[in-house]
Amino acid sequence: MITRDNISNIYFIGIGGIGMSALARYFKSKGAVVSGYDKTPTVLTQTLEAEGIGVHFDDNPNTCPREAQVVVYTPAIPKDHAELNFYREAGYTVVKRSDVLQWITQNSFNICVAGTHGKTTVTSMIAHLLRHTGYGCNAFLGGISANYQTNFWSSPNNVVVVEADEYDRSFLKLHPDIAVITSMDPDHLDIYGTAAAVEEAFIAFSGQIKPGGHLLAKAGMPRGTELQGTHVRHYHWNKQDAGVSITQWSVENGSYRFSMQGPEGAIQNMVLHMGGLHNLDNMLAAISVAQILGIDAEAIRAAVADYKGVRRRFEYALKTADHTIIDDYAHHPDELRALISGVRSLYPDQPFTLVFQPHLFSRTADQAKGFAEVLALADELILLPIYPARELPMPGITSEWLLDQINHPHKKVMSKEAFQQWATTQRPRLLVMAGAGDIDAQITLTAKILSTP
Repeated sequence: MITRDNISNIYFIGIGGIGMSALARYFKSKGAVVSGYDKTPTVLTQTLEAEGIGVHFDDNPNTCPREAQVVVYTPAIPKDHAELNFYREAGYTVVKRSDVLQWITQNSFNICVAGTHGKTTVTSMIAHLLRHTGYGCNAFLGGISANYQTNFWSSPNNVVVVEADEYDRSFLKLHPDIAVITSMDPDHLDIYGTAAAVEEAFIAFSGQIKPGGHLLAKAGMPRGTELQGTHVRHYHWNKQDAGVSITQWSVENGSYRFSMQGPEGAIQNMVLHMGGLHNLDNMLAAISVAQILGIDAEAIRAAVADYKGVRRRFEYALKTADHTIIDDYAHHPDELRALISGVRSLYPDQPFTLVFQPHLFSRTADQAKGFAEVLALADELILLPIYPARELPMPGITSEWLLDQINHPHKKVMSKEAFQQWATTQRPRLLVMAGAGDIDAQITLTAKILSTP
């Protein structure tokens, strides 16, 4: 029987994915031989190779290792992938990433963070608080921690902090001791079909909490009263009647100074060096988890002040006297709304241009009304072409089609090349760039352009 402790050779198909690479690093830390395939080289695959993990980029069954005990694949891998089919037909143990997470978390104390948005930031915040305070945890993040420059770290303490991914209903394989649900908004409708089905899945996830376990849920979610757990509390930065809330806050030099109140008591005068009012919510959830675990208030306050965020979550790609670029992974209407609200809270008098790369044809079609409403809130809007990821084009669904539905006097669709030319000539003072595709490459180029006199 294969368990997490007897795997000595493991192969990942899609190893460059943020979640897959965290698992690869986990098994490398356990002394296993780790290797994998990905479609193209990236900074992350280069980092994995530097850490001693073999990566190749040719889908060729003749070159993939025969010694692998377990082959892990991501649902984003196409069904006709030659290596994946070779391993299946040859009778190897072939499993999804979610199966491996299930193995890893079978005998640990699990803190699992779910939500259609916010889960990466909250997971990283919790993991940081536990690491910084000395409590210790094994962290599997869906982003690169700016504090530690990685998406995985280990600890002798048998506590696992992990994202509970709703895609493909993966999170139903996890059994939390503490669960956080940040949101249940409609997403991945290619999997679920309806918003009601998404909500049902989150309700089912809350039913996976171990007896005696805790649930922290964002206050005000539809059907939030149907969520389960022995100990249930709700949090919200702007709802004083929530069980966990912020009692006062202010903006100081681009940071938030705030105090909070929860069932375990109050913590006064904390500082969060991260933009976005939604991140007050996110940190509130993380602090509440730390309080449940009995971590001292002074240690929590110091850890909050030291938190530097997650790559591409309200991250400053450039911040000079003349130009600011805010980089964010937002790819859902509610994430974009939170992003724009956060920008307004920090820069109330500064107009900004929003550059958005839609992610997935299906999401663009399913959420078109929400995208049209929220994108109209920017002072100026630029849409890049849709990033397809795992999908083939859908007839009629383009960025031009989406643009036509947005009521805005200053809007346009641009190719990546045209956008770079625009940035060179216009040199915007405040630029917000968002999306979950390859827009990060454009952000790097734009930062170079605007940092050059």
